[in-house]
Amino acid sequence: MEVRHWLIGLYLLIVSTGFSQNQQIPLADYLTTIETTFNVKFSYAVNDVTNIYITKPSETLDLKSTLDYLNANTLLNFKTIDKRYITVSVLEKTISICGIVLSDETNQGLLGASIIVNNTYLGTSSDNNGQFSLNDIPLQATITISYLGFKDQIITARAFFDSQQGCKPITLLVDNQMLSEVLITKYLTTGLQKLIDGNILLNTEQFGILPGLIAPDILQSIQVLPGIESVNESVANINVRGGTNDQNLILWDGIKMYHSGHFFGLISAYNPNLTNKVIVTKNGTSSQYSDGVSSTINMFTKDKITNTFSGGAGANLISADAFLEIPISKKLALHISGRRSITDAFSTPTYDNYFERSFQDSDININPNLDNSTTQSDFVFYDYTAKVLFDLNDKHQFRANIIGINNNLDYTESITDSNTTTSTKSSNLTQDNLGYGGNWNAQWNDAFSTTVSGSYSQYNVDASDLRVQTNQRLTQANEVSETSLQLKTEYNFNTNLSFINGYQFNEIGILNQTTVTVPSYSKTKKDVLLNHAFFTEVQYHKNNTYLRLGARANYFQKFDQLLIEPRLNVRQKLSNQFAIKLEGEFKNQTATQIVDFQDDFLGVENRRWILADNQSIPISKSKQASFGIDYKQRKLTLDLTSFYKVVHGISARNQGFYNNFQYLNAIGNYTSKGVEFLANITADRFSTWLSYTYSINDYQFDSFTPSVFPNNVDIRHSVSLGFNYNVLQNLQLSVGSVWHSGQPYTNPLASNPTVQINTNYYVNYDQPNSKNVDPFFRLDASINYDFNFTKDSKLSFRAGVKNVTNHHNTINRYFEVDPEDTNNTIQIDNKSLGLTPNASLRYSF
Repeated sequence: MEVRHWLIGLYLLIVSTGFSQNQQIPLADYLTTIETTFNVKFSYAVNDVTNIYITKPSETLDLKSTLDYLNANTLLNFKTIDKRYITVSVLEKTISICGIVLSDETNQGLLGASIIVNNTYLGTSSDNNGQFSLNDIPLQATITISYLGFKDQIITARAFFDSQQGCKPITLLVDNQMLSEVLITKYLTTGLQKLIDGNILLNTEQFGILPGLIAPDILQSIQVLPGIESVNESVANINVRGGTNDQNLILWDGIKMYHSGHFFGLISAYNPNLTNKVIVTKNGTSSQYSDGVSSTINMFTKDKITNTFSGGAGANLISADAFLEIPISKKLALHISGRRSITDAFSTPTYDNYFERSFQDSDININPNLDNSTTQSDFVFYDYTAKVLFDLNDKHQFRANIIGINNNLDYTESITDSNTTTSTKSSNLTQDNLGYGGNWNAQWNDAFSTTVSGSYSQYNVDASDLRVQTNQRLTQANEVSETSLQLKTEYNFNTNLSFINGYQFNEIGILNQTTVTVPSYSKTKKDVLLNHAFFTEVQYHKNNTYLRLGARANYFQKFDQLLIEPRLNVRQKLSNQFAIKLEGEFKNQTATQIVDFQDDFLGVENRRWILADNQSIPISKSKQASFGIDYKQRKLTLDLTSFYKVVHGISARNQGFYNNFQYLNAIGNYTSKGVEFLANITADRFSTWLSYTYSINDYQFDSFTPSVFPNNVDIRHSVSLGFNYNVLQNLQLSVGSVWHSGQPYTNPLASNPTVQINTNYYVNYDQPNSKNVDPFFRLDASINYDFNFTKDSKLSFRAGVKNVTNHHNTINRYFEVDPEDTNNTIQIDNKSLGLTPNASLRYSF
């Protein structure tokens, strides 16, 4: 009774101080007034009415009208039991919600924010103005609003109902732990974003659709960006600003990867379902990272523990996969994924095209030309990942990862002699990349944090090739083992200024082995290199200025050599539309790949990793600078960037020459310079883009004649054009094309195409890389349809076609001596994929 009298007194006090009836008051107070006025008693749980406010009716009502008013203006059910007692219960009903996601710094809407109804598969993303809406949301549901670079916010559905402001504004706070903020939220397609430091971020959870793709294939997707392409349409041969594929540093949750593709480069080996984000850096790299003198491709898996058991499974015409996110407790979770090819069970047109493209220039396609011979090939690939997440408390987080990638090719030859005796020999080629990693992140206070991480990566290529004609067995092995330890500290002086310091230790060992049975021959070479590195970096961002300045000191113990590498990244906004940017870096690389076209690894995988010895194989060193200007006006984004890059210490053995330098070894450099341009128009329902790259890429080997000539990947002009359209909320279409200059090649000398040395004949080449194959052109298309299978799950169908027009592209050309006429040569052209359809069906929950 005392509590009741106190509440009545409080209510009267509020009224006596002039509280207007049109203002909202706590529902609990209003119920007390009704009890006093009509001599009734409400029965309810305190939690059901806590934090609920109501506007008192402007006119005096009787008891029945008052209860009708309460039923109409609250999400509660008021039911009369008798003349004295009234029960109050929560309605099990759904509502429609509307919100606007805003940045706390700019108070502007955030495009592409993720809005997820927890414990369901319901969700959406915000539009250009940051606005979103959802229907049929349970009243008691909680909703998570997230955006990369900002802290998540969890809000109840009831808060939207209680809001009297129409679309409820939701302000997200900038996450100071992010190294750089998002500058462009929708870059080409949903899920591609541009950071303020110029890096490109691929957010796989929000990823939309790109031409020809049926999944957010990480290494295929980044090829739509200017300055990034593959001269032979392979993810294992991505060329960034004229660099070779081995000059890209690929990290998966901090683990360095030495292998990137299935089907020998046609499919990315990294499952996108548990990969949360991918950051691509072409220049101005953070001093935390070394290696990769051309680019850094940094992949991060999901890193948050949720209380929801979720996952998914899917299949396409090449493979099937599944992933699970398993919450074990509030502090412990397990994420696992796996993928395997299905083509050993049945063949598809997609597999046939991929197989023909991958093995067109190998023993598998050459040896069947032998008389009275038959061959059989079985190819299987798989990959898997697992991650353990443990949060000791809000301050300390522990993570442990494993990733495995495998390709296996079995090849059998059978030949029947004149006595009808059949001989069968088997060959095998396997590729494995196994990686382990772990880290401990400690947030000691709001300003200071430390991260201790370690990783181990092992890459193996093993081949066993038994020849039917000679009964000769050739075995080859290439093994890379790398161990890395890193300590990093970060101190945030304020929201504008942060300071990073750290130490990293790397030990890398590389083994190459070749054995032959007839005649007996064996060669094994193993090298080990230790590297100690210290890095420091300061980052400043306030108003219109962004600056990241760092340096890295690398000490190579074996060579007693110290390399200092400065890093610079500056962006200055000149007006609301224009900004200029300046980037620069020095980098080094100790492991490179050499190319051997002499039937290396069954003629399929002709690259093997080698380690710098600082003599015949020096440490590769790069210097790069770039300057650009950005323009952004509403839906239009323009980006113009010029770059200049020189890489010293490259070996002729890792360039894959098809000319007179094929069997020579020399040390040289290459210089790549050019301009990148991108125009992008984005709206709620569509996005269109045009990218163009002009570059000049030349070798310089002083011991060769001529000493300067075009690079093997000297692609002067490259154009990408695309268009995405959301036909319906759950239906998207994408069409795009790629055109670029043809790859350089070397013609035989017209007057004397072959030359005899002792008893052997060789192609007598003309000026190196003085000709180009015909330009490359490909038109691709994709369609995606999603529908909610149940409240907590959905089904997705995607279909894509690469090379819709079936354009015959030559991606490489070389020559061999004609065995029938040693005075002439045979031209051999490697072809790209023809018209190749693919489709996938995915179930997610």
